[in-house]
Amino acid sequence: MSNAKLRAFLAVARHGSFSAGARALGLSQPTLTTQVQHLEHQHGVELFHRRGRRIELSDVGRQLLPIAQALEALDLEAQHLLRDSGRLDSGQLKLGAVGPFHVIEMVDGYRQRYPRIEVSIRVGNSAQVLADLKNYATDIAVLAGRHDDPALSSVLYARHAVVLFVHHEHPLARRGQVSLQELEGQPLLQREGGSTTRAVMEQALAAAGVVPRVAMEIGSREALREAVVRGMGLGTVSEAEFIADPRIRMVRLEGDPVYTETYLYCLAERRASRLTSSFFEAVQG
Repeated sequence: MSNAKLRAFLAVARHGSFSAGARALGLSQPTLTTQVQHLEHQHGVELFHRRGRRIELSDVGRQLLPIAQALEALDLEAQHLLRDSGRLDSGQLKLGAVGPFHVIEMVDGYRQRYPRIEVSIRVGNSAQVLADLKNYATDIAVLAGRHDDPALSSVLYARHAVVLFVHHEHPLARRGQVSLQELEGQPLLQREGGSTTRAVMEQALAAAGVVPRVAMEIGSREALREAVVRGMGLGTVSEAEFIADPRIRMVRLEGDPVYTETYLYCLAERRASRLTSSFFEAVQG
């Protein structure tokens, strides 16, 4: 199986069409189409279902995709090692993250040490970021919370208290800190299910026997912030992600009993990779 045919398959799978895949590789569409067809005919399989101008991965294509991505990643790693003799004078490092707050800080520090490494960031929810990592679409994932998986290697990056933020005219806005018990019956705005901040807050409230009044579930940080600005309820956020604004006030929880943790993850099999380990070392150093 040639690398060219696998690259053609990956390009079509990633870009959703033969024409877009051809542009990404700098090939003509007939050339790329021929490469994919040769791969299919060679093994007697169908990798894509063609439905007019639309294409979809077949069952075999879906199974091949992570394998092809892994082979591509290993090929790039070998090229970087042989070309640069481990000096990290060039290369590409792909990161996945659920938000910009920590990952931008990490990349800034990393690029000061390795300015010739090209870094890209893909942002998504936790499930998508983990899937991208396991499918070799990214090299490193930055996630809140611990994910126990023997296929992954992880390191703790930071721990940050969860704080409240309220409208500047709310009675709690005049307080520097409040206890969890004072949230009994308060209108709480919360993120969607799966949010790490929501999960740790719910655990702490339940342990304290506190039952707030859930005013609304909101699917993004930006929308939740706007709801607090409009006085619709109380929001919670990691202290590191709080953005000061004259219309809102940050209120700490007494003793900082609720916190989130940010971890770096990579595939355990790639932890020793020079490129991957360089990022872990830069962040920890």
